[in-house]
Amino acid sequence: MRRRAGVRKVREVSFPLAREPAFEAVFERHFEDVCGFLCRRVGRDLGEELAAETFARAFASWSRYDVRRGAARPWLFGIAANLLRAHRRTEARALRALARTGTEMLASSGERQPERLLTRAETRRLARALAGLRVRDRDVLLLAAWAELSSQEIAAALEIPAGTVRSRLSRARRQVRAALARDGAGPDRIALEEVVGG
Repeated sequence: MRRRAGVRKVREVSFPLAREPAFEAVFERHFEDVCGFLCRRVGRDLGEELAAETFARAFASWSRYDVRRGAARPWLFGIAANLLRAHRRTEARALRALARTGTEMLASSGERQPERLLTRAETRRLARALAGLRVRDRDVLLLAAWAELSSQEIAAALEIPAGTVRSRLSRARRQVRAALARDGAGPDRIALEEVVGG
């Protein structure tokens, strides 16, 4: 099973989970989602590496984690988003390749699959539309659509106001829809909502 291999890989990077049962619970609850999100953004190998680094950094700062912040999920996705910043070129190259070929290069790692898979042509159009977004708008859109974070969670993850999240999300969705319309018949409404939300 893909997830278990990824979990073993992260545990080999190693932090003593047995001494931190609260962190172990957070790890078990959120690793698959964080890893799946990262793999989808930058490919399986780099995504798993970044997931390991995300949890290693989270573990290193666990003693300073303020439980009043609420759930750890947005915090973990914030760490993951910060790590992604160093790999923007990798993501952009992968999106351009996906736009050319329609072959899923941004492979998932056990994440939930959409109700209807996109055709190769739809995938190419969507990849071109995503590649055309500003990085900060794409980050917000994909945290909402692929990581299924709420506006409040995205705001916490990226340390920006919730109003800014909502405006970036609205702008990104509008731009993706416009790009798909310019590029010919885009995915049907159900498929679009599965991929980019709203």
